[in-house]
Amino acid sequence: MKRAVSVSLGSPRRDKKVIVDFNGVSISVERIGTGGDARLARQLFKELDGKVDALSVGGIDLYVHLDGRDYPIRAALKLVQDVHQSALVDGRMLKYALEGRLFERAQPLLGEQPGFHSAFIPFGTDRIGLISAVSSVAQQVLIGDLMFMFGLPYPVRGLESFKRLARVLLPVAGFLPISVLFPPGAKEESHHPKYQSYWQQADLIAGDMHYIQKYAPQNMRGKFVITNTTTEENIQVLKNRGVLKVLTTTPRYDGRSFGVNMMEGVLTAFAGLGRQLSLQELNALIDELNLRPSLQVL
Repeated sequence: MKRAVSVSLGSPRRDKKVIVDFNGVSISVERIGTGGDARLARQLFKELDGKVDALSVGGIDLYVHLDGRDYPIRAALKLVQDVHQSALVDGRMLKYALEGRLFERAQPLLGEQPGFHSAFIPFGTDRIGLISAVSSVAQQVLIGDLMFMFGLPYPVRGLESFKRLARVLLPVAGFLPISVLFPPGAKEESHHPKYQSYWQQADLIAGDMHYIQKYAPQNMRGKFVITNTTTEENIQVLKNRGVLKVLTTTPRYDGRSFGVNMMEGVLTAFAGLGRQLSLQELNALIDELNLRPSLQVL
C-alpha cells in the first residue's frame, strides 16, 4: 500500500486517516496536525522522510505560485530542510489546477453556471486560481489580505488589482515568521467576527475554512460558500449559521474533504514518480481519476 502523509501546522483536532482507492491502487492518507508547533513539524518531516511515498506541508505554503513564478516562503522551507528522499509537495500546484477549473469540474453538480452579485475572499495570496474562477461568476470580487494580515480596513477589488499588490508584497512576505503566515485557528478556533459588513454584503464567500469559521458573522443566511478542508463539525457550523450551499474543491472521503496539500500528496504517491508533479501532470490525473468537487445543500 502506498502512503501519503500531511504534516500540518494546524490543529490536531482535525487529524484524520483514511484509505482511498484510485484505479485499484490503495493509498493510506493521513493528516498530522502540530498546533502551530514548528519544531515538532520539522521533527516529523525528518522522521517520516524515506518512510512514505509522499510528504505534504499543511497550514503554510513553501512557495506562492503567481503567473508562472514561485515566490519562496523561507520560514516554511526551514520546516522541510531535512527531507531528502520522499516526494515533497505543499499543494500550490494542485490548488492552482483544481480551483482554476472549479466551475468546469462542478458543472454536473451545479447545472447552469451560477451567477453572484458580490464575492468576498478573506485571504487570496495563495489562491489565485480561486480568485480567477470566482471572478468568472461574480460581478464584484473583494479580497481581504490587507485586512486580515495587516489590519488595514481596505479590501482589494478584483483579480488584476490583487495581482499587482501581490507582486509587491510577496517578496516581503517571504521573510515573515510562521506566526504571521499560517491561518488563524491553528492554535485556537474561537469565533471572533471581523469586518462583518464585507461578509454580509456578499452572496458568495470563498476561501480557507479557518478564516470563514473564525471571522465570518454568525448570520450567513442564504450564502453560497466555496472552501476546502472541511470536517463534519465545520459543515455543522456553516449550517447553524444559515449557509445555503457548500462547494468544496476536493472530494469528500469518510465525511471529510482534505486540503489540497494532502490531495497533491495522494496524487503524487499514486503517480509513483518520486517527485512533485507538474501542473500538466496534475490536470491529466484530475481527468483520469475524475476528481470532482463536493456540493452540500444545507
